Amino acid sequence: MKGLPFFAGSLCVFAHTAWTVELVLDDAASVKAAASTVAFGLMKYYTGNRTGDVPGNLPAPYFWWEAGAMFGTMIDYWFITGDSTYNDVTTQAMLHQVGDSIDFMPTNQTRTEGNDDQGFWAMAAMSAAENNYPNPPKDQPQWLALTQAVFNEYVSRWDTATCNGGLRWQIFTFNNGFNYKNSISNGCFFNIAARLARYTGNSTYADWAEKIYDWETAVGLITPDFRVYDGASVAGNDNCTKVDRIQWTYNAGIYLHGASVMYNLTGGDDKWRARVDGLLAQTQAAFFANSSITKGGSASGGVMFERACESAGLCDTDQQSFKGYLARWMARTAQMAPYVAPTVAPLLRASATGAAKACSGSPSAGFAGLPGTACGFRWTGDGFDGSVGVGQQMNALSAIVSTLVVGDGSPVTGGGAGGGGVRAPVTANTGGTSVGNANAGMQTNSPIPQLPPITIKDRVAAGFLTTAILFSVVGGGVFVIK
Repeated sequence: MKGLPFFAGSLCVFAHTAWTVELVLDDAASVKAAASTVAFGLMKYYTGNRTGDVPGNLPAPYFWWEAGAMFGTMIDYWFITGDSTYNDVTTQAMLHQVGDSIDFMPTNQTRTEGNDDQGFWAMAAMSAAENNYPNPPKDQPQWLALTQAVFNEYVSRWDTATCNGGLRWQIFTFNNGFNYKNSISNGCFFNIAARLARYTGNSTYADWAEKIYDWETAVGLITPDFRVYDGASVAGNDNCTKVDRIQWTYNAGIYLHGASVMYNLTGGDDKWRARVDGLLAQTQAAFFANSSITKGGSASGGVMFERACESAGLCDTDQQSFKGYLARWMARTAQMAPYVAPTVAPLLRASATGAAKACSGSPSAGFAGLPGTACGFRWTGDGFDGSVGVGQQMNALSAIVSTLVVGDGSPVTGGGAGGGGVRAPVTANTGGTSVGNANAGMQTNSPIPQLPPITIKDRVAAGFLTTAILFSVVGGGVFVIK
């Protein structure tokens, strides 16, 4: 499949005509062609492979964590479509950002790095292991061992001094957000633990997955009706009593996927099935417009939207990427728990259709892909909404390729889900080849590197992302439906 976007781009230059993203859901070739076009537009944002730039980094205004999320998306894109066009640049980026301690804490990011930032790179490495993505040379860090290193460092940061456990948002005390325990940081820990348990068969990882999920429910970040709230303060005497009840798509998705992995690992345990069912029902109710459950128990098609900020146009750069993660995790959920495929498939198919329609822009600036294929943010309209960026393009790519995983929602055998026929993630016992190291991340007494004294300049840089998100949470909270 190599060469399609480049050929298309050349043709556009000479014909002076715009391309379109045409999507025929039940035609795999059409879905792959649409995904190829969107992927080309996405990777045009990446500058890390240019002379003088740093492999793995995205240019401003994108933060480091979103680059990790993007390469995780590209690993899934390769696995689902078979298109290896971007594998070399993806591998280069992933390995360049591992850091001296082989744990995704590179010196160019460590001062401002949070637990969730590190987690998105680790989840990309976990996807590489599960997908049998080409392994690095033997003298380079390996995908499974990288994920295990981050897991072990998470264990060392589990903070029982407040809230009886949980990860703080930030790793270092000098960063805004250190006094906040949030669902996405703990969700990264939970998701990684569950997937490591399934891949390796090591019960220690499963025990931690149970512990993290139970902690989330104990402090009220996952409610009895399976709403996943953003986080809770540990400043002063708060001790997680002040919960921020805003809901985001990626928080719902990361726990849904992890719960489905635990369901799969435990052979269909009733407890994990109830959690999968509850999280999926709440996800559908909160984040899919015009969706309903039929009498037969399956879902009607509804289009995904970011409830907290989308309708008011308040989503920031980070939040504009959240929907894509939910799409990926829902598709994987249908593989881990195939009985939910009839519910998941219509939701992803409707969302992919909306996303493809939104990929029809030709903005004068901000997009370097093929004319007529810039992807907007809103999928509930009839076309391009004028908003472009890495998140918008990545969202659409994830939604489109996810339909290849779930297909039409009909049950299948052989490890696929929903009639899609895409092979389920492998384990060490089902063909996985990535080399692990259960002790990775524990080579030193301190899992957190000792840094020189922080400067005023560093404080400003470190606080920028967290402060921006905290303001957006306050603003977006107005739109939460209680």
